[in-house]
Amino acid sequence: MDLCKRTRTPEGRILYKGLMRIGKPTRDISDAIENTAQLEIFELEKNVGVLGTISGAAPMLGFLGTVIGMIIAFFATSAQDQASAQMLAGGIYSAMANTAAGLIVGLLAYLFYNILVIRIDRSVYSLQLTVIDFLDILNKPVTH
Repeated sequence: MDLCKRTRTPEGRILYKGLMRIGKPTRDISDAIENTAQLEIFELEKNVGVLGTISGAAPMLGFLGTVIGMIIAFFATSAQDQASAQMLAGGIYSAMANTAAGLIVGLLAYLFYNILVIRIDRSVYSLQLTVIDFLDILNKPVTH
């Protein structure tokens, strides 16, 4: 129990809850472990959704910037008697910069989101193996 307290890992916290209930019915131990595991998984996943939202919203904001930049460029051109390439180029430059920025942010957020999801999935799998091993030890018949 001391080792579980000192390790400060999801596995340690889960096993600690199980060890605290030794002597009670296996179902109670299993329920305590399952509830603790759900809380630990929630902690692992709690901010991943924000990264997923950023990965989806950033390109859309970039494209919105593109549309606004093009509207400004064409509005400025329409207000003049003679349109200049320089006037259009400035608006198009602004529009493309917004697109690039949105795509870069979205791509990086999407990449890190997927890396985190893979790491969380591996952690959950490891937690499941640990719990199964622990419960197998508890349910192992005693031989004399």
